[in-house]
Amino acid sequence: MTTTFDKREEGFENKFAHEEELRFKAMARRNKALGLWAAGHLGKSGADAETYAKQVVLAEFEQAGDNEVLRKLLNDLQGKGFTETQIRTKMQELLAQAIEHVQKTG
Repeated sequence: MTTTFDKREEGFENKFAHEEELRFKAMARRNKALGLWAAGHLGKSGADAETYAKQVVLAEFEQAGDNEVLRKLLNDLQGKGFTETQIRTKMQELLAQAIEHVQKTG
């Protein structure tokens, strides 16, 4: 027999799982957009840009969080005049756009 408490607990668990899924989608979308942005500054286009963007997405899986993505971009964009602050600002900007898109599309 399921109690009201059990139903509430299940509801909270479902909400948490849904929010985590949306967060994951937003971060992956942000990282892809970030990779495409950086690819443009590296002179990559088409399939090369898409491949590079996938590498940026995968960088987050090497070590959870933004640090590995940031480290990759700093290394790759070295000599292109970008500072850590500029890259972090771009990361925040693209994350806001990704969150908005994911919220609209689910």
